[in-house]
Amino acid sequence: MKRSERQPQPSRRLNLWLRLWPLGALWLAGCAVEAPFAPVAVAIPPAWQAPLPAAGTTAALPHRGSLASLAQWWQQQNDPLLVELIMAAEAASPSIVSALSNIEQARASRVASGAAMLPTLDAVGSVTRSRPPPVSRTISPITTTREAGLQSSWEIDLFGQYAASRDADQQRLEGSQALWHAARVSVAAEVANQYYSLRACEKLLAVARADAASREETSRLAELSTQAGFQAPATAALARASAAEGRGNAIQQRTLCDLDVKALVALTAMAETDLRQKLAQAPADLAQESPAPVVSVPAEVLAQRPDIFNAAREVDAAHLEVGSARAERYPRLNLSGSIATAESKTGHFSQRFDTWSVGPLQLTIPLFDGGASEANVEAAKARYENAAAQYRGSVRQAVREVEEALVNLQSTAERNQDAMVAAEGYLASFTATQARYASGLISLVELEDVRRTLLAAQSAVVNLQRERRSAWVALYRALGGGWTAASPPPPPMTSDVSAPITPALLTAP
Repeated sequence: MKRSERQPQPSRRLNLWLRLWPLGALWLAGCAVEAPFAPVAVAIPPAWQAPLPAAGTTAALPHRGSLASLAQWWQQQNDPLLVELIMAAEAASPSIVSALSNIEQARASRVASGAAMLPTLDAVGSVTRSRPPPVSRTISPITTTREAGLQSSWEIDLFGQYAASRDADQQRLEGSQALWHAARVSVAAEVANQYYSLRACEKLLAVARADAASREETSRLAELSTQAGFQAPATAALARASAAEGRGNAIQQRTLCDLDVKALVALTAMAETDLRQKLAQAPADLAQESPAPVVSVPAEVLAQRPDIFNAAREVDAAHLEVGSARAERYPRLNLSGSIATAESKTGHFSQRFDTWSVGPLQLTIPLFDGGASEANVEAAKARYENAAAQYRGSVRQAVREVEEALVNLQSTAERNQDAMVAAEGYLASFTATQARYASGLISLVELEDVRRTLLAAQSAVVNLQRERRSAWVALYRALGGGWTAASPPPPPMTSDVSAPITPALLTAP
C-alpha cells in the first residue's frame, strides 16, 4: 500500500507543471517589452559631430535622388556639353549598375528577414499504394491512399529577434540607396575632372603651338641672317634647335589631349568621332566661372554625404543586431497546425475522412550551448563599436575634404591676379626683347631665355584655371554632390576669380 500511495506523486507534479507553464510563457512574453540592448554611448567630439538624416527618407541625399536635379546642378557651369557628357556617363557607368544591384540584394534581404516574422504555409500531397499481407491464402486487394492538406508553423517573435533583424536590413537597404547616390556623384565628378583636364590641355596646346610657330619664325630669320653673313652659324643652329624643341612640345601636348579624349570616350561610351565633333563645336573657356562664390559651408550640408548617411545607417543596423543576438538567448515559442483530407480505396470500397489539428504550442528554453550565444552577443557588440568608429572617421574625413577644397579655392583665387600680371608682364618683356633681337641689340640666347619664361607663365595661368576647376569639383564631391542654399542663389560668377573665400568652421550647432 505504501508503494502504491507514492506512485501518483510524480504525476501530480507533472500535472502541476503542465498547468503552470502557460503562465510562465506569458510572463516571458511580457519580458519582451524591455529592449534587449541599450544603445552604447558613442563619444564623438563636438567638433566632429554632424546631424544624421532621418531614416527612411532621401530628402537629405544629393539632388533628391533625381537625375534631372543632378543635371540642373551642373547646368550652373553654363556648359551644356559637360551636362551631356555626365548624363552619358551616368547611363554607361558599371559602378552605378553595381550600386543598383546592391540595392536589389539589400531589398531582397529585407523581404527575407521580414518574412521570418510571419507564419509559413505549405501545401502537401501524397499518394500511397500498398497490398496488405495475405490472410488465409487469400490475396489482399491493393489499397490506394490519397492525401492532400495544408501545414502551417509560426515562431512567435517574443523578444523581437526577427524584428531587429528586419529593421537592421531596412537600415542597410537605405544605406545601399545612399551608396547609389555616391556612385552617381563620383561619376559626375570624374567626368567633370576629365573634361576640365581636356579643356586645359587644349589651351596648353594652343600656347605650345603659338610658341612653336614663334620659334619657327625666329629660326627662319636666323637662317636668312646667317646666309647673309650677319650671324654666326652657331646662332642658326641654336634657332633650329629651339624650333625643334617647340615642335616637340606641341606634339607632346597634342598627345596628352588625345589621351584625355580617349579617357572621356571610355567614361561616356560615346563614339570618338562624335565626341571630337561636339568638343570642336562647343569650345569652353576655363577663365569663365559660373559657380557662385562660396564664403562658408554650413555643417548641416555634410549630412547629405552618402558615405556619412550610409555609415549612420550601419551604426543603427549594428545596434539592432546586438539586440537580435541577445534575443537568441531567450525562450522561443512555436505554434503549428494542419488541415488535411484523405481518401483510402481498397477494391470497390472507398473511405474519405478530413482531419485538422492546432498545435503543438511548443516552448523552447535554451539551457546550455557552450557559450555560443554569449559569444555572438560579444561579436555583435564589437561590430557595433566598429561601425560607430567608422562613422566618426567618415565625419572627420568629410570635414577635412570640405576644408581642403575651400582652402584650395581660396588659394587659387588669391594667386589668380598675380599669375595674370606675371603673364602680361612676361609677354610685354618678350615683345620688347624680340624687337631688340630683330635690331641686333641682343643675342638669340637672351631671346630664348625670355621665351621660355613667357611659356612657363602662360602655362601657369592655364594650370591655375584648371586647378581652380578641380577645387570646385573637389568641393562638389566633398559635400556629397553640391549644395542648395535656403535663400535664392546669387547671380552666376563670370570673371571675378579673385574674390576671397573663407574656409568654414564646420562645427555642429
